[in-house]
Amino acid sequence: MSNSSDEAFRDTIGTIDEAGNRKFIYPKKPSGKLYEYRKWVSYFLLIVLVANPFVKVNGNQFMMFNILERRFTIFGFPFWPQDFYLFVLFMIIGIVFVILFTVIFGRIFCGWICPQTIFLEMVFRRIEYWIEGDRGAQIRLHKQEWNAEKIRKKGLKWFIFLIISFFIANVFLAYLISSDALYKMIEEGPRNHISTLVSLCIFTGVFYFVFVWFREQVCIIACPYGRLQGVLLDDKSINVAYDFIRGEKTAGRAKFNKQEDRSATGKGDCIDCKQCVNVCPTGIDIRNGTQLECINCTACIDECNTIMNSVGLPEGLIRYASEEEIEKEKKFKFTTRMKGYSAVLFILTGVLIGLLFLRSDVEAVILRLPGQLFQHKGDNISNVYTFKVINKTSKDLDSVHFKLVGTKGSLKIVGTQYLKVDKQSMNSGTLFIEINQNILDTDKTNLKIEVYNGNDKIETTTTSFLSPRSFN
Repeated sequence: MSNSSDEAFRDTIGTIDEAGNRKFIYPKKPSGKLYEYRKWVSYFLLIVLVANPFVKVNGNQFMMFNILERRFTIFGFPFWPQDFYLFVLFMIIGIVFVILFTVIFGRIFCGWICPQTIFLEMVFRRIEYWIEGDRGAQIRLHKQEWNAEKIRKKGLKWFIFLIISFFIANVFLAYLISSDALYKMIEEGPRNHISTLVSLCIFTGVFYFVFVWFREQVCIIACPYGRLQGVLLDDKSINVAYDFIRGEKTAGRAKFNKQEDRSATGKGDCIDCKQCVNVCPTGIDIRNGTQLECINCTACIDECNTIMNSVGLPEGLIRYASEEEIEKEKKFKFTTRMKGYSAVLFILTGVLIGLLFLRSDVEAVILRLPGQLFQHKGDNISNVYTFKVINKTSKDLDSVHFKLVGTKGSLKIVGTQYLKVDKQSMNSGTLFIEINQNILDTDKTNLKIEVYNGNDKIETTTTSFLSPRSFN
């Protein structure tokens, strides 16, 4: 960390100029060992992100988040509105995991796993480097007049970005409405699915805006996760960090001079080349310490190691380390705070697993018709009910029927004897239950009803039966 007491950098962000206007960042193309690792992780995650809504497990989409119909599928498990508590528990576990991961490793999720970073750094920026060149060439192209070269390069880049944004929008739509609905729109033509087409155009515009203009502002301004850093991080968290003890020493950082002995002059190992700044995708100086804008992408680590090798100094001036490790040379320890988050995560995961095992594939709900009292039919008392049968499986149920158990009586479905409930759908209707009044002891009797598909019992449910208070 710089010995200077100037903290003005914390009052502004690198993507906004003094007048408050957007200032574009032209990061140097990163290279190095960690960048190669990050490329392979990113390519793998890109394949997963694109394939998720099109892969099916037991007939269910691997990942789907149909918010409008409140139907979600996670890892092939379908969740209906009735299972919303499970989906919420899934989300809470995800949040706790990210919190634990952040407490230990800082904002590494943003630099290595976040879809925004992966698409921007590994798709859009790489196309930009291919068309416009590295940092210097991009800056020169930005400053030059609108001539044939600039129009050709910018036009080609923006056109390719539009095509990719349209592709991402289709994948995103497949997550929301299901890949089957997307295929149906393609087969039947957009004229028959105007609302879906409008949504697709909106998503394309949003992605195009984000990756052409807004870019790293998403991480700095829009994303709430960056704001959590200040609450979650402490001096024991592992971050991309500048070793200010080694970099500054007693005389501070200084330009490299191969004729001098830096250890004798007290100068730090940082030669103030500013390459760590030039390569940063959010435009910060990592030497100023942990900052909101840092996404732990490790580009500065690779660049600094390259410079250190070129001047004959040891690598690791910028590295993954905690502030405590740099300042006090203490090794990483699993703190009480980390153990607490781990315990919460373990408990929540155990509860979720237990609830998943208890969750039924078929759910039946039988409720008395609102506003209706019992009816006398000779010696029998009759109640009318509405029912819903929800089939969460990937198989059709062709002969669903009900059986009243534990109490003598008759149960009749209005209009049919057997129900058909298609896969991933619901069927509903009306039924009557008649019970002889002489066997009823109270005015409200709890009934047990079993649901069968053919000869296979698939669910058991309960309901209440109303009758007169007195029969004598």
